Amino acid sequence: MKKKANRSRHEQPLDSSSRFERLLDRPSSIGHYSLRLYITGATVRSNRAVQAIRALCEELLPGKYDLEVVDIYQQPVEAMTAQIIAAPTLVKTLPKPLRRLIGDLSDRKKMAFGLDLKEKGTAKEVGGAAL
Repeated sequence: MKKKANRSRHEQPLDSSSRFERLLDRPSSIGHYSLRLYITGATVRSNRAVQAIRALCEELLPGKYDLEVVDIYQQPVEAMTAQIIAAPTLVKTLPKPLRRLIGDLSDRKKMAFGLDLKEKGTAKEVGGAAL
């Protein structure tokens, strides 16, 4: 005698695409980071922001990040599309959730916190083994 599946009429089949999308939305502690830094020309403040972000990423995310620098004077349409109202602004698109960090980007602890990273030697290291 064959057994029938215990599936009621009202049960929906598994939607594998929505499950996959939910997995993609999960924050990843060691995944690839996608960053975009909006600056205003070659000013001292813009140069400091670029140097600070690159130094932080090279230390905590070596080989695990993409950083695109957008000069809003040269590419105003991109700034308008991204709704950038102040510079410098750092936008983290991956891993989710999206984050925007605006203004002085020189405070390493605030930057690491804003990007969901921890400094080396803490409970959660991004580049190291302790996660």
